[in-house]
Amino acid sequence: MIKTGIVGATGYTGSELVRLLYNHPEVSIEVITSESRTGDRFSDVHPHFSGVVMLELEPAEAMLKKEVDLIFLALPHGVSMRYAEKYRNAGFRVIDLSGDFRLSSPEIYQQWYGQAHTYSEGFEGAVYGLPELHREKIRKAGLVANPGCYPTSAILGLAPLLQAGLIAGGQVIVDSKSGVTGAGVKAKPGTHYSNVSDNFKAYGLKGHRHTIEIEEQLSGLAQEPVQIQFTPHLLPVDRGILSTIYTQPKEKVTEKEVRALYKSFYKTHPFVRMRDEPPALKEVRGSNFCDLFVTYDERTKRIITIAVIDNLVKGAAGQAMQNMNLMMGLEETAGFPMVPLNP
Repeated sequence: MIKTGIVGATGYTGSELVRLLYNHPEVSIEVITSESRTGDRFSDVHPHFSGVVMLELEPAEAMLKKEVDLIFLALPHGVSMRYAEKYRNAGFRVIDLSGDFRLSSPEIYQQWYGQAHTYSEGFEGAVYGLPELHREKIRKAGLVANPGCYPTSAILGLAPLLQAGLIAGGQVIVDSKSGVTGAGVKAKPGTHYSNVSDNFKAYGLKGHRHTIEIEEQLSGLAQEPVQIQFTPHLLPVDRGILSTIYTQPKEKVTEKEVRALYKSFYKTHPFVRMRDEPPALKEVRGSNFCDLFVTYDERTKRIITIAVIDNLVKGAAGQAMQNMNLMMGLEETAGFPMVPLNP
């Protein structure tokens, strides 16, 4: 059995990690930590685990005394880096679900996250944990930076086009909508029920921190600078992301050619499904799938791509478990219930 630990138990991501790892036949959860709820049981924080996962929550320092193979940092941005540094010589591998190591340098991090990075050495060995782009690097990594939820949908939706050099510069528009769990478990005025219910709004215009994450990864794939216009929106639903992506091809293409390009690119990737009709949120709910639909509009001469994921699974905890499978030499699909929950 692969022994794992989770640092940070009170959030949605920590809870989802426990749900997925509990069902993994080759994994045991040895320790779950929480500074604010130390001494409580995990099921006290998340009652749906009552009678299922009853581990007592421990302080994060306790992780250094445990025999574990791999840990997950389910902590906020700016906090996770401190624990990554603290655990750097502990002998276990780390998957960080915050944004602290997703970018190319501490300077870029400070520019987009508005705070100094205190563990710049971590960038040297960190691998961006999107298996569809970096599978072999992930297998060997000691520190994996799990991608953001919006970037997962946007990058997977755009990767085939950028690798093929098909897109005209400055013509990428990513219009994304997310469920409320993407904002985290802590209550904020914008996520109160009275503000979310029967409502729909855009936020983070022009400067959302996920913009640079998407641009850096796609620029590496295209081997030239890629600029996108990214606008996120908050949906009145609990989970799921739907991104509608508009691009202008450099030369004339056909719908058949575009669809063939996507199918070829993703033919060896088990969690990306090409769809013949535009997918909906409930068609991936609770699963690690990214469902993609692509079409070409002859009238506007634009390619339209729709990408749908569950933000808590493929956008967070599921992708982290997928990365764990790769890092620990397991089948990439090990432990995943493959059928989404619908309705």
